[in-house]
Amino acid sequence: MGKDITETALVNNIKFFIRWALISGIMGVLCGLVGSAFGHGVHIASDFFGAHDFMLYLMPVSGILIVIVHKLLRQVGNKGTNVILESIHSSERIKITMLPTIFISTILSQFVGASAGKEGAALQIGSSIANLVGDILKLNEKDKKIIIMCGMSGCFGAIFGTPLAATMFGMEVAVIGVSYYTAFIPCVFAAFIGAEVSHLFGLHAETFTILNIPEFQLETLIFPVLIGILGAIVSICFCELLHEAHKIYHHKFHNLYVRIIVASVLFIALTLVFGRDYCGAGFNLVEQAMHGESRYEAFLLKMLFTAVALGGGFKGGEIVPTLAIGATLGSAFGNIIGFEPSLCAACGVLALFVGATNCTVATLFLGFELFGFDAMPYFAVTVAISFALSGYYGLYSSQKFAHATSKTELKHLNHHPHHPHHSHHEPEHVKLKKA
Repeated sequence: MGKDITETALVNNIKFFIRWALISGIMGVLCGLVGSAFGHGVHIASDFFGAHDFMLYLMPVSGILIVIVHKLLRQVGNKGTNVILESIHSSERIKITMLPTIFISTILSQFVGASAGKEGAALQIGSSIANLVGDILKLNEKDKKIIIMCGMSGCFGAIFGTPLAATMFGMEVAVIGVSYYTAFIPCVFAAFIGAEVSHLFGLHAETFTILNIPEFQLETLIFPVLIGILGAIVSICFCELLHEAHKIYHHKFHNLYVRIIVASVLFIALTLVFGRDYCGAGFNLVEQAMHGESRYEAFLLKMLFTAVALGGGFKGGEIVPTLAIGATLGSAFGNIIGFEPSLCAACGVLALFVGATNCTVATLFLGFELFGFDAMPYFAVTVAISFALSGYYGLYSSQKFAHATSKTELKHLNHHPHHPHHSHHEPEHVKLKKA
């Protein structure tokens, strides 16, 4: 009897592997192809903005076009990445029109230098592809959730060239404290295939060099601890700033065209006062920070520029600006304290990323892929501190906690003493406060 059960389980595992290896292979290729086109489009737009100063003044025109695209494709009010996370928690449907909407809108935003990244688009593009493939293959609801995670990993890997981080991000981002290991094979295959396909088409990952890594010992432990604390505080402030900016824009300006024109005027004014360093996604600021050359106030200005642009309706994502904020924060800390600024910048990147996304393993892998493995002890301490102290806050309001009391309670919610009648098979979740 036991032998029969073991053989059945083995057969089922083999079937699962073959099935999802094929599906995730398809997803990886599709995400790689679409991600390549998108990545090159973003680079062309960013380079054009950098070479032509007048593009900044066309921001209102770009904003109006973004609103028109959303209206034509019936994506007005689309909650972006939150829709993707809700599709994993529930039966929320992802419309295929999300793909062209975010594709076009993000590139339009980059043409005029809006402070926005590309990962939001990557997640939405990948999930849109996944939903379409899932419909074609007639996958059931459970498998649809797996393929959506697979799509997120595939496009994240394709556009960023960081397949390890992409794998774990797709598995971790939906529910804090839980990794959906059922999706491990699909996410791994899609992320690595997507990254390789985009590499073949000329997209290359961003990598940075830490100039000096002091030996990790008791007296140096204080530095990643302090950066973790600072990162948690700043990540909370950034998430709150984005939330408040969005709320103020929507409360004050009900008309979509007026709202994005106001955002454009404010953004242009900020740029004229503080310069163009804070326009675009922000990898230029990361480069400056890694050389210890960023201004002390750069992280505050990048937060402001990003809130003004994204709150008003420009499209892209928050993660690359988050990395820029973290890098400039860390570099400023290193210069003030007198500890290697490039190492502090790298730790700052990870402190902000984990504080804003709540994805611990993905953050560590991102650190290894962006900065190398040599600073691993510093990374681990920074990530642990920032994750613990950032609490219920995050970029995505549809993220949920799998455990009762944020990140400090092991007891699962379906055993919560105040909810004795909850099913032990369907754990309840707690949403983030604000994002």
